[in-house]
Amino acid sequence: MRIPPLKAILAFESVARTGSVNRAAEELGLTASAVSHQIGNLESIIGRDLFVRSGRGLVLTPTGKRYLSDVTGSLADLSRATERASNVKGVEILRVHSSPSFGLMWLLPRLASFQEANGDIQLNLACSYENVSFSNGYYDVDIRHGYGNWTNLEIKTLRGEFIAPLASPRYLEQHAVSTPDDLLKCRLIFSETPLVQWNQWFGRTGVSAAHKTFDFSYDRSYMSLETAAMGLGIALESLMLASARIREGALVPVFDDSFAVEVGAHHLVYPAQNADLPRVERFLTWMEAERAVDRGTRHTSP
Repeated sequence: MRIPPLKAILAFESVARTGSVNRAAEELGLTASAVSHQIGNLESIIGRDLFVRSGRGLVLTPTGKRYLSDVTGSLADLSRATERASNVKGVEILRVHSSPSFGLMWLLPRLASFQEANGDIQLNLACSYENVSFSNGYYDVDIRHGYGNWTNLEIKTLRGEFIAPLASPRYLEQHAVSTPDDLLKCRLIFSETPLVQWNQWFGRTGVSAAHKTFDFSYDRSYMSLETAAMGLGIALESLMLASARIREGALVPVFDDSFAVEVGAHHLVYPAQNADLPRVERFLTWMEAERAVDRGTRHTSP
């Protein structure tokens, strides 16, 4: 059987990932009819349907799922081979994608540590709230926030992440807080991001907070953490994301460790074939070492 045209395979991968011919067309810079033509051409070569239509768009058939798994690795191999051939300087390039809050609050403050330990690796970091595709081989690792239920990928959960109330020392000096009930008299900062929200946290402590309003509300963790660091209120956020601000004294946990809720919110995600890349192995080792430092220097309230 002849090898299908690469443009047909790329169209298939894009439609499979987005679930939409129109979105794939936008991504590839083609018309929707051109993408549909490429899919039809590929199905004709294979001799089987790769998609079925449903109310939500296009869904992969069992054959389509197997084919996607097979070609994803091949496309990634082609991309890496091209990169190696064009890299005249011999510098290893590690491409990491991250959620903005993790990239800004956790990764950026530690770049000096990474460079010191891995001076021969160039780290390229991109941040957005999209889960990136690995099919084109561009990204090596994606750091995702959520429940870790992605299929066909290796998932390494960053253990020891806790959600807890955080405030600036100055705010706590001005507002006496000794029990969870005292928070009802404080300015609270709401963030959509944490896997544990204020109502859940209060419920675990036995405090009724159904009518408590919030003075600030954000859809980004770094915004709620910075607002708390400015002394404008108390945020319920990840101690891991706040670790750099905690180390420098801009933020402190309001209560001791017994009031922190452990979650598995951030995950290192990558295709199985990337695990054997030396640059990925070294990045994962460095991440684990940095997390061990975080766990060894956890701060509790005074």
